[in-house]
Amino acid sequence: MPRIRVKICGFTRIGDAVAAAEAGADAIGLVFYPPSPRHVSVEQARAIVDALPPFVTTVGLFVDETPAGIEAVLRRVPLDLLQFHGGESPGQCERFDRPYIKAIRMAEGVDLALEAKRYRRARGLLLDAWHPEVPGGTGERFDWRRIPGDLPLPVILAGGLTPANIGEAIRAVRPFGVDVSSGVESGKGIKDQDKMAALIEEVTHGDCTRAA
Repeated sequence: MPRIRVKICGFTRIGDAVAAAEAGADAIGLVFYPPSPRHVSVEQARAIVDALPPFVTTVGLFVDETPAGIEAVLRRVPLDLLQFHGGESPGQCERFDRPYIKAIRMAEGVDLALEAKRYRRARGLLLDAWHPEVPGGTGERFDWRRIPGDLPLPVILAGGLTPANIGEAIRAVRPFGVDVSSGVESGKGIKDQDKMAALIEEVTHGDCTRAA
């Protein structure tokens, strides 16, 4: 079985992002959504990206941002992948010269098969808990049983994941990857290096258990 990828999102400090990469994180997420407590400026984001070692994917998270706003970020920050967390249409996601993943907030009645068809050019669907006011990073989880096992796109599981429950999540969902933010923090936007290392160790252990 392929190993599960780990994305840690919401970095605001260089040292935290470097520590995550050194612990084995595959991807680093940067939030370009001003209302978020994990929002970073273009200058902060560029400094974080410049400090990362090679082979770490840099992901920019946007929520219903204007095309001009996204393009302004891309001119200054070398992002590898875009993550759209709002109500963006497939056309809006595809207009940039970058691969993308689409976050789906798991509100009641969401049809994941239909969403996978709509966003068929996405590299994956990131499934997160639904909240009426906050587009992500709530620390809440949803019912993993709602995820069908035959989606045609890779599933990236998010929402309330922590070192304590990541093993259970892997066994229940068998996702392509996991995305964690608040579950490895000591404060909003402040990552806890011990929690990040513990989470990545649990994912690695879960991979070994799954392959056995």
